[in-house]
Amino acid sequence: MASNTFHTTPVKTPNPKSLSSSMSSRKTHQSHPTDPSSNHSDFKSRFEAYNRLQAAAVAFGEKLPIPEIVAVGGQSDGKSSLLEALLGFRFNVREVEMGTRRPLILQMVHDASASDPRCRFQEEDSEEYGSPIVSASTIADLIKYRTDALLKKTRTAVSPKAIVMRVEYAHCPNLTIIDTPGFVLKAKKGEPEGTPDEIMSMVKSLASPPHRLLLFLQQSSVEWCSSLWLDAIREIDPSFRRTIIVVSKFDNRLKEFSDRWEVDRYLSASGYLGDNTHPYFVALPKDRGTVSNEEFRRQISQVDAEVLRHLRDSISGGFDEEKFGPFIGFGCLRDFLESELQKKYKEAAPSTLALLEQRCGEVTAELAHVESKLQATSDVAHLRSSAMLHAASISSQVGALIEGAADPDPEQWGKTTAEEQLESGVGGWPGVTADLTPPNATLKLYGGAAFERVIHEFRFAAYSIECPEVSREKVANILLAHAGRGGGRGVVEAAAEIARAAARSWFSPLLDTACDRLAFVLRGLFDLAVERNQSHDSSYGRKNGNTDGYIGFHAALRRSYNNFIQDLSKQCKQLIRHHLDSVTSPYSQVCYEKDFLGGLGSSATFTNRFNQASAAPFFLELSDGASIQHTAGEDQENMPPNQPQHTPPGKGAEAKEALRESNMTVPETPSPDQPSDIVYGAKEKGKCNDIGRRRHTRILANSRNAEHYQHQNGSLLFGGGDIGPRSGSAYSDICSSAAQHFAKIREVLIERSVLSTLNSGFLTPCRDRLVVALGLDLFAVNDERFMDMFVAPGAVDVLQTERQSLHKRQKILQSCLTEFKTIARAL
Repeated sequence: MASNTFHTTPVKTPNPKSLSSSMSSRKTHQSHPTDPSSNHSDFKSRFEAYNRLQAAAVAFGEKLPIPEIVAVGGQSDGKSSLLEALLGFRFNVREVEMGTRRPLILQMVHDASASDPRCRFQEEDSEEYGSPIVSASTIADLIKYRTDALLKKTRTAVSPKAIVMRVEYAHCPNLTIIDTPGFVLKAKKGEPEGTPDEIMSMVKSLASPPHRLLLFLQQSSVEWCSSLWLDAIREIDPSFRRTIIVVSKFDNRLKEFSDRWEVDRYLSASGYLGDNTHPYFVALPKDRGTVSNEEFRRQISQVDAEVLRHLRDSISGGFDEEKFGPFIGFGCLRDFLESELQKKYKEAAPSTLALLEQRCGEVTAELAHVESKLQATSDVAHLRSSAMLHAASISSQVGALIEGAADPDPEQWGKTTAEEQLESGVGGWPGVTADLTPPNATLKLYGGAAFERVIHEFRFAAYSIECPEVSREKVANILLAHAGRGGGRGVVEAAAEIARAAARSWFSPLLDTACDRLAFVLRGLFDLAVERNQSHDSSYGRKNGNTDGYIGFHAALRRSYNNFIQDLSKQCKQLIRHHLDSVTSPYSQVCYEKDFLGGLGSSATFTNRFNQASAAPFFLELSDGASIQHTAGEDQENMPPNQPQHTPPGKGAEAKEALRESNMTVPETPSPDQPSDIVYGAKEKGKCNDIGRRRHTRILANSRNAEHYQHQNGSLLFGGGDIGPRSGSAYSDICSSAAQHFAKIREVLIERSVLSTLNSGFLTPCRDRLVVALGLDLFAVNDERFMDMFVAPGAVDVLQTERQSLHKRQKILQSCLTEFKTIARAL
């Protein structure tokens, strides 16, 4: 006795007209149920039009919403037997397992004149069909051969590429069904373990488009509550709105029923499929012996009749024939499939016509584009003109970005300071240990704004570097060498030399880093310029040189632009290195200027001016929570010592008289640890008691010279207020003086030279010389070299092949469009 869990496979409830036609056709079952009439003629024309459109879609990979039926189910659930029954003849389809590894599109065409089936296969990668095949064994062999050949070529176990077979026969309906690989739980011997998952994925892909109907088959022996494949169908079509469910091998289940309530409960499938979904129950001949096609069709009709007779006569009380009769038997299923597909074709005709018109227009545009490319390969002058216009447009966009722009969106295309440092690969500033955060560091900037931010970041880095400490050995080597050459400026020269060496050592890598960072900012403008160029073209409907698709040219243009920026970077490095060498040259007077930037004046005045010089000029801080900054050097390190400064000694009469002495005594050579304020004349005074007036005068001159030496070095370098005894040493005084010289060199280098050089070395050429440089690099060549950017070896052959394919596609789609226009007028 059947339990209440017995349920079958679901299907959409046919409309009343379909039910009545199914009942009448079931009672008077013919080889083809549709009567010849005007309605049948209209459906036949629509069916043929969709078949041709389907063939074109398969051949050219067109994604068209053609109403189709996709047969899905387990590998042993009877799909192959059902397809043979629909065709009206056998061709051993189960033995070649055509549905296990590659889909098969069966285009069944009812042709009353075809007493024998005429089968033709669509050629691979073409819309053309081959010669008719009559032998059933040849059909099976060809399906197997094509499947194996493709799988060997693609090195896969299954393939979604379909085989298309058109069958013209007097005993088949007008119907198109896509047979898919059957679901399996485990791969067969010799197949990859992932084959079941590949089959499931492929079937879902084929069944997912909403314009396709699902024909789901399941054996009657499988209970609805334990059906694995029904759950897979629910994932594709949760409400079974476009699913036709067929319970196959229904005759195997009949013997389990004895009472009417058992049969009716099973046929209703209530509780599992929903109230609006009713499955079809089908049984087919089990005899696989060699029989004629006519005998095969007779057996199908006989099985249908035997199933109905058993339900009427062998079941106590029979069954609810009015309710379930239209869903029992192969004849009812075939009639419903044909009528349902006819209805879908009629509903889809207007949208298909609109889509065809759109696709014809798109293919025509693609064909025109390819033809223009082919024409351009022979029209070098036109290609040069287009390429030059495009390069000029890109150069113009680069200039606009440097001047300041907010298009494209900075939030998408801009970069923060941290992102620039990371993506440029330059890293931080050499020698700078402080955590530098320039104004607007967290904002995403590009173009001129990003360039100025790097400039300010460089100034912050430069003014954060202190003059490094120098060992006593280095000071002694420099100081003693100068003292040995004579003269009274040993301390000054030693401090200046230390400052010059430190400036060359510390500022050289800093300047190189600034150039590299700025070059990175400018290199990024190329992609921005391309984006702006495309958006402006689309906005205003114009083309600044149509070079779309010429990958070689665009690569050459990008390479030329990058080379231009790289050359600018090298030139700027050379220029600022020259400025550094000039400022740190022994012949430079920077370290000896009495009136640097308007005179040092008092120590407080000098410190104030240094702060002002080291601060950035007026620069808005626009980051969140920041305020406007007018100066950036209030907390700068490496400030000169805050000491009162006296005017350097003048050339008075007493000094002149001393200098006129011909036998001047050189002061004792100082030691780095010796106090710098010793008055050398004191020692000489102790010896002048026994010497005459002339010797006394000479010693006095020496004393005054020593005083002049100390006064000169002390007041100019250290800002001492007198020449009396001091507690400092020559080493500390030289280090202090070197720090001041270092600050002077830095300020002159940055404020007078580097900033203007970076602006004129990078920005001015990008504005004024970029288009000329690109033109000379790309277009000042002969035609052969110029065409290398546009026509790769064999490219013309590829374009010609593409043109032929597009021309053929255009012809087929235009033919389908004309046919559907005729159908639309008849609707």
